[in-house]
Amino acid sequence: MVADTPRGAILQRDRKTYAIVPRTPVGLISPEILEAISSVVRRYNLPIIKITSGQRIALIGMKHEEMDRIWHDLKMEVGPAIELCVHYVQACPGTEVCKFGVMDSLGMGLELEKLYVGMELPAKVKIGVSGCPFCCAESYVRDIGLIGKKKGWIVTFGGNSGGRPRIGDIIAEEVNDSEAISLVQRCLKYYRDNVGKKLRTARFVEKVGIESIKNAVLE
Repeated sequence: MVADTPRGAILQRDRKTYAIVPRTPVGLISPEILEAISSVVRRYNLPIIKITSGQRIALIGMKHEEMDRIWHDLKMEVGPAIELCVHYVQACPGTEVCKFGVMDSLGMGLELEKLYVGMELPAKVKIGVSGCPFCCAESYVRDIGLIGKKKGWIVTFGGNSGGRPRIGDIIAEEVNDSEAISLVQRCLKYYRDNVGKKLRTARFVEKVGIESIKNAVLE
């Protein structure tokens, strides 16, 4: 990123305009946030508003000189989009409203978001939390995934949905909330401390093997 790139900005294909991705933890959006986004889009005549795969809203087509004013008007935090860190936690409705939910995916997702989004790592990391085995938060193809079952969480590591897709490996099953959070922390720390720069978790697992990772994080 060049030195004069505005805060939270992603340079677009035309090399003149920018996009931003305000932080919307687990995809939850209040009326106030919707009103602020609508007001900004109208005021600055932004041409594209796009819901992302990570349950965020990208605002696209703003000029360099508008960026600070736009962030001021939004009154929202920056959602990491290109940094080497935990980018977001994606979550389904879980037991909050879904008749299939068996675990509180929104509550767990919000806790993981608070603890780990922005944590500096060798490459970007995405987390998915699904409240039942239907896996609506795409947990198996996220770097770290949680899938709810009646007896607790399944925790996976090393998933990827990109150009070389990979199903994450199961690290543990039937763990409670606190055990799952602790395991996520240990997975992130082991990954951070033992991988080369910009190597995603999927490629890390292929390089060192899932058993060595499990042995380290389950000690």
